[in-house]
Amino acid sequence: MATKKAATKKSKKVDPIKKMATVYIMGKAHKVPADATIMGAIEYAGYLIKRGAGCREGFCGACATVYRLPGDYKIYTGLACTTIVEDEMWLTQLPSFPGQKAIYDIKKIQPNVATIQKLYPEVFRCVACNTCTKSCPQDLEVMDYIQAAIQGDIERVMDLSFDCLSCGLCAIRCPAEIVQYNVGILARRLYGRYLSPESKQLKKRIREVKSQKFDKELKKLVKMEEKALKKLYYDRDME
Repeated sequence: MATKKAATKKSKKVDPIKKMATVYIMGKAHKVPADATIMGAIEYAGYLIKRGAGCREGFCGACATVYRLPGDYKIYTGLACTTIVEDEMWLTQLPSFPGQKAIYDIKKIQPNVATIQKLYPEVFRCVACNTCTKSCPQDLEVMDYIQAAIQGDIERVMDLSFDCLSCGLCAIRCPAEIVQYNVGILARRLYGRYLSPESKQLKKRIREVKSQKFDKELKKLVKMEEKALKKLYYDRDME
């Protein structure tokens, strides 16, 4: 019996022991998987992400993190969702902090340098130190689009800032106290309203919405349970 049982028993595959790293999260040491992202390490250590990071059904760019590495005097910046931990890393996540944001009516402003001068005059204090570019976790040429804003080149600002997540890492490192991501948002809005080529597909879709073409489907979505709605969202066809 013992032999037969041993022969028929399925062997269990034992997972190899993961390589661990020591990271200091908000000043406290934790052992975490060495291949984890900062986001994964924080959760592995038992912390709950509360600020609504994009991959946690919130706002993408909300996991801005600053950190230092052993033997290195520099302060590094990154997004917790994409930065891999390193042994003896000291890190802290940034709280939500205010950034100067101009209030304007998009219908009453023009896509030119005068608008930049009026709404974000601090742009013209840029000393071209390139700290904003070095801080960007998206590797955007932030200084270049600020220089384009100084020249009134709205299209170039829009193009260079298009992938900005508004994480704020550029602004907190800027010696000229420029809120670069808000300048980028302004340029994208100006371009969308005044400079972008007319989209026939967009006009067609607007007509369809106004004709209530999608009302039945929308009502169905509104009545769905949250769990079913999430499944539908995550199972959707991706481009």
